[in-house]
Amino acid sequence: MLVIFGKTFTPSNAILMQELFHLLDKKGLKYVIEKNFMHEMGNDVKFDRSPDVFKHFSEVKNQTEMVLSIGGDGTILDSVVMVKESQIPIFGINFGRLGFLASLGKDKIYEAVDAIERGQYMIDKRTLIELQCNKPLFEDSFALNDMTIQRKDQSSMITVNAYLNGEMLNTYWADGLIVSTPTGSTGYSLSCGGPILYPTSGNFAITPIAPHNLNVRPMVVSDEVVLSFEVTGRGDSFLCTLDSRFKSIDSSFQLAVKKAPFCANIVQLTDQSFLSALKSKLSWGMDQRN
Repeated sequence: MLVIFGKTFTPSNAILMQELFHLLDKKGLKYVIEKNFMHEMGNDVKFDRSPDVFKHFSEVKNQTEMVLSIGGDGTILDSVVMVKESQIPIFGINFGRLGFLASLGKDKIYEAVDAIERGQYMIDKRTLIELQCNKPLFEDSFALNDMTIQRKDQSSMITVNAYLNGEMLNTYWADGLIVSTPTGSTGYSLSCGGPILYPTSGNFAITPIAPHNLNVRPMVVSDEVVLSFEVTGRGDSFLCTLDSRFKSIDSSFQLAVKKAPFCANIVQLTDQSFLSALKSKLSWGMDQRN
């Protein structure tokens, strides 16, 4: 059974969504739609039959073979949190903008459904990062892209003491610090000057955000290490994020990150690859001089 999951819906995509459901029905593929996404579609999408819906993923987890993530990369991030440690494959169809993870365009719906029916796809295993804290913080303490510590609002820069397996690594005077997985290395970390990591490299990237010391540069470390952090600053509170989720913390919070004990399974078609995504989405290696 397929789970159809999305966060938002644009009426201009109604015809494409109707095509998706029509193809699924035509090929006899059973599916169930997340309740809030069904509500978002409202009366804009017409169905050949009355679809099944669910409110909580636990209701359908045992019957789910794949999640169809309808949206952009942010929807895939939420899909990863939804499936948790079940590692159910997630197939992203890009109804958003850049779509680095959800790399299959919405004009490729037929190819997507055909690949699902024939089983002609690959599973791309992506490392997750796990956050540990001396106080309760996030309900789901893992992320596909990154964990960040940042200054809050317009306060002054913060001080982050970073440790690698308990040994002092560096003191960062900056607006914040990013610890990214290979998946997240093409996101926020890249925009702050961080390196691009190949998905199977087995590394994390530590990238400072607007560091005060110009000799401080991003660093690549093995994903087998444990990184721990203490944060201080003139302000009373700071931000800690896991992907798009965020919580307010203070200097009494002690944070540590390591590789999560499970991964995210991202579905890719056989003609897709990380390198082709770099070229098509980030114009990797293209001559821009003319």
